[in-house]
Amino acid sequence: MATFTVTGDVDPFLHVSLKRGEKIYCESNAMVMMEATLDLKGKMTGGIGSALMRRFANGESLFQEHIEAVRGDGDCLLSPTLPGAVEVLEVGGASYKLTDGAFVAAESGVNLTVRTQNIGSALFGGTGGFFIMEATGIGKLAVSGFGSSFAIDVEPGKDVIIDNAHVVAWDSRLHHEISVATSNSGFLGQLVNSVTSGEGMVLKFSGQGKVIICSRNRDNFVSWLLKLIPGNSNSN
Repeated sequence: MATFTVTGDVDPFLHVSLKRGEKIYCESNAMVMMEATLDLKGKMTGGIGSALMRRFANGESLFQEHIEAVRGDGDCLLSPTLPGAVEVLEVGGASYKLTDGAFVAAESGVNLTVRTQNIGSALFGGTGGFFIMEATGIGKLAVSGFGSSFAIDVEPGKDVIIDNAHVVAWDSRLHHEISVATSNSGFLGQLVNSVTSGEGMVLKFSGQGKVIICSRNRDNFVSWLLKLIPGNSNSN
């Protein structure tokens, strides 16, 4: 199997070592460097239907980069779209759901499919709308969030509440529900607490599995980028 190694402390690379005949695929424009023993091709993974669904669900490019060790063993360096940390997950014993822009790369045995969400998660969860990506199959999966990353192990009876803008990926077996605050003082009290705390919508995860979170708020990052665009109505 391919070896995935995260290298660097700030805006790290994903270093992938491939044996002859091994393959990976990654988001378009992720490849930074590769050895001459490797081949790179742009493909619609899973065909045009699957590519269009991923584009619609997660805003991914239609074509992904497929890298194969054709002429011998070789290494490559990949870079995530977001300026932040990279986490490597093992798909097989667990499958993972991904938020928008989280996918970096995966071994060829990992399949990215589109799943539907309930209306509450779609409208308020901040996890990708009515459709969301799920990684199934067997192999390594690399995901990225904005800023530093941290893996939380959720256990039965120990529910975890996370600001939805900081969620990167989570074990598909986990149950999650939307809340406006952590208070149990009724709906009006929850709304007041949500406004005064500045937290807005949060997600409560329960069950058993792993959640990957990032240190920076993705929504604030997008707003900041928009302010840098000349002539944008939000810039002052």
